[in-house]
Amino acid sequence: MSFVEYSEFIQEGDVVIIFLGHESMMPIKVQSGAQTQTRYGVIRHSSDLIGQRFGSKVTCSKGGWVYVLHPTPELWTVNLPHRTQILYTTDIANITLMLELKPGSVVCESGTGSGSLSHAILRTIAPTGHLHTVEFHAQRAEKAIEEFKEHKVSHLVTVRNQDVCKDGFGITGVADAVFLDIPSPWEAITHAKSAMKRKGGRLCSFSPCIEQVQRTCEALLDHGFEEICTLEVLLRVHDVRTVTLPLPDFGPEEGSADSTQMASDLSQEEIPNTGNTSVICKTATPPREMAGHTGYLTFATKPRD
Repeated sequence: MSFVEYSEFIQEGDVVIIFLGHESMMPIKVQSGAQTQTRYGVIRHSSDLIGQRFGSKVTCSKGGWVYVLHPTPELWTVNLPHRTQILYTTDIANITLMLELKPGSVVCESGTGSGSLSHAILRTIAPTGHLHTVEFHAQRAEKAIEEFKEHKVSHLVTVRNQDVCKDGFGITGVADAVFLDIPSPWEAITHAKSAMKRKGGRLCSFSPCIEQVQRTCEALLDHGFEEICTLEVLLRVHDVRTVTLPLPDFGPEEGSADSTQMASDLSQEEIPNTGNTSVICKTATPPREMAGHTGYLTFATKPRD
């Protein structure tokens, strides 16, 4: 099992996602002889998981069942152990697009945090790209290294425990793109520029406060970056449902042959009132509430030297 390559069968040591419902999932590491408790009963790793296909429906000891899913960056984002605030798929998708990432890209990232964005980047740049990620906090850096090894992507990533604002990314002139998620990104612009290739590249900075965005944009301009823009992504999910709508009956037009015929018919017999007909259709309604501000994404381009 790898986060960048699909495996068909579950093996010992794999990380799998136990799907109990759309709002209830959990990651587990498969170990021979181990058991996992769920509200539907016990899952025995040796008999219920090892050797089964990913996506299988597994029956628990109480008779309930769960699905066992192959891990993906999207599933990991909603199931990972939080060591910091994380980026979610809505922002991650825009970052991946706007940084123009592709297989073979070399990317610098700071900070690593809980690894939500890191896993998405690794999936995009595999199999020949590389991620250089910097984490200031020593314990978080060690945990990230451990997770990357467990997820079989360690060959695609280098984790450094240092202050990116003082020590940079540890590389020069090799990065196609740089991502910054730190309290003072403007202090790291010099190092970001030096890490990027001479032919240029893309930079993204994630900041929750507009004052951070202002200082970062000023620093980007001072260092010769171009095409600077800031955007905010707000996800608005509409609810699609089936509704029954009545069709109004306005009667025939006055003076038409139909109206004359109807008047004649009504004079001869009384027609019971069965009510207006209705139509069943699908409709989308906006949410009453929605997730608000997460952060501002500032993008810029380093021109060719």
